[in-house]
Amino acid sequence: MENQLAKSTEERTFQYQDSLPSLPVPSLEESLKKYLESVKPFANKEEYKKTEEIVQKFQDGIGRKLHQKLLERAKGKRNWLEEWWLNVAYLDARLPSQLNVNFAGPTPYIEHYWPPKEGTQLERGSISLWHNLNYWQLLRKEKVPVHKVGNNPLDMDQFRMVFSTCKIPGITRDSIMNYFRTESEGHSPTHITVLCRGRVFVFDVMHEGCLMTPPEIHRQLTYIHKKCHSEPDGPGIPALTSEERTQWAKAREYLISLDPENLTRLEKIQSSLLVFSLEDSSPHVTPEDYSQVTAMILAGDPTLRWGDKSYNLISFSNGVFGCNCDHAPFDAMVLVNISHYVDEKIVENEGRWKGSEKVRDISLPEELVFTVDDKILNNIKQAEAQYLKQASDLQIVVYAFTSFGKKLTKKKRLHPDTFIQLALQLAYYRLHGRPGSCYETAMTRYFYHGRTETVRSCTVEAVTWCQSMQDPSTSPLERQRKMLQAFAKHDKMMKYCLAGKGFDRHLLGLLLIAKEEDLPVPELFTDPLFSRSGGGGNFVLSTSLVGYSRVLGVVVPMVHNGYGFFYHIRDDRFNVASTAWKSCPETDAEKLVQLVFRSFQDMMQLMNTAHL
Repeated sequence: MENQLAKSTEERTFQYQDSLPSLPVPSLEESLKKYLESVKPFANKEEYKKTEEIVQKFQDGIGRKLHQKLLERAKGKRNWLEEWWLNVAYLDARLPSQLNVNFAGPTPYIEHYWPPKEGTQLERGSISLWHNLNYWQLLRKEKVPVHKVGNNPLDMDQFRMVFSTCKIPGITRDSIMNYFRTESEGHSPTHITVLCRGRVFVFDVMHEGCLMTPPEIHRQLTYIHKKCHSEPDGPGIPALTSEERTQWAKAREYLISLDPENLTRLEKIQSSLLVFSLEDSSPHVTPEDYSQVTAMILAGDPTLRWGDKSYNLISFSNGVFGCNCDHAPFDAMVLVNISHYVDEKIVENEGRWKGSEKVRDISLPEELVFTVDDKILNNIKQAEAQYLKQASDLQIVVYAFTSFGKKLTKKKRLHPDTFIQLALQLAYYRLHGRPGSCYETAMTRYFYHGRTETVRSCTVEAVTWCQSMQDPSTSPLERQRKMLQAFAKHDKMMKYCLAGKGFDRHLLGLLLIAKEEDLPVPELFTDPLFSRSGGGGNFVLSTSLVGYSRVLGVVVPMVHNGYGFFYHIRDDRFNVASTAWKSCPETDAEKLVQLVFRSFQDMMQLMNTAHL
């Protein structure tokens, strides 16, 4: 009886989903007021006055009507944004998504028990896979703890979308297939896909109702590895997923028309728990420099990634690992959570498997041999060529700043996230001589199916402070005062966004209502200041805090003349990852990161020298 009571009081991962509040629609006046404030750094007096008039006209006219329609829509949905966001941000995009949309990052095991070492790939790979599969089992049993802020539960729905999930290309719009089920909901797939040298294998990870042990997984991986290294390479079907979306959709249809069994093979990959890649290369990596390994994970061999899978776990020949994930079904915090869990387990077990070495009699992995012809082989070649061309244009820099970290910023009563955002603003200002429109991710998971909102970090206060830092006549005390004003403004904006009171998603909703009603696009959205301040996906700085663990990740810049900038915060260091396009002559991720590190020092010096 006591045991039953203990079980019934234990929180289940998805138990609060039905009681979460609906995503609110902010007030029109508030949103437009915040929007106007956000464009100020990018306008002269005349431009600002013109935008002010456009906004007023919008507020009194068409904007009010659109807002009413949005409120109507919100009455019938617990999250008025969800379907729109998925389509507009992800599924309607025709760009090749593997490089342009996916997020990727290295695992931090090299910092403790698993430094790079040849000959460890399969043994470590089987242990890493086993911990990941344990997490999958916890999720199926709903034993992953509910995320909370204080006593408030956060939406956990995105955790359903990691395992057994895949994007399917469409001619005009993609779709997402999710095969995951909790134990109480019924059957869920139990196989994984393994990619090696252009070939595709699958094997079941359950045997007689029990999860395979690392030695058993090791045997399966060894079989695949040996087979691929003693026989010719496969055709590299996965490279097709790196192609432009409509092209891939057509190639997929053609592949299925060649042989109906090809559809069965594709479905095997789509429904698999995750994709595990066996790479032959050995990227350089140290705790202070993750640049090369991150580049290989985000922009590596396209025949060894299924770009549409929610979870590609990549292993290198020197026992180093990383993840590459489709961004459509979930945000990075889900994967950060899983990676952190695996990292902790590897530390807990000193990087070893401490259980039985016994291997049960398990059937060998099955190879998925696709029926192909010259047309498909040519499609694969083309996909690889366009992917590698774009990949070679990507600059990726991932360094650790080790002079101080969260401990010291907290001691100075400065929020570490805001500290990094303002350092980035100063670095961009110093490098480019102008303010940089900036997107920082805020999560809206207090609400049902909430995902993200935009914090526009480039504020009037931040720019005023940046100018003071470049003006030799400004005293340290004055610089400190302006910096603290910028801190206060940023912290306030973040609070608004977390509470569902941001304005970027609201404006998107109003624009989409206009489109759905076949109305002309309101002038607010065609005003040059709208895109110059970042609107419509034009932010020069695309940024996100990846959390407070050892896990780090990165995506490409949002615009050609911009940067991706991602970071995590630890007690004694800040790890920073930045991306830029080499073909843009004015951007340089290496210079930007060095200037960010210089800004860290300058800001801390300000706090030390200027006594209030």
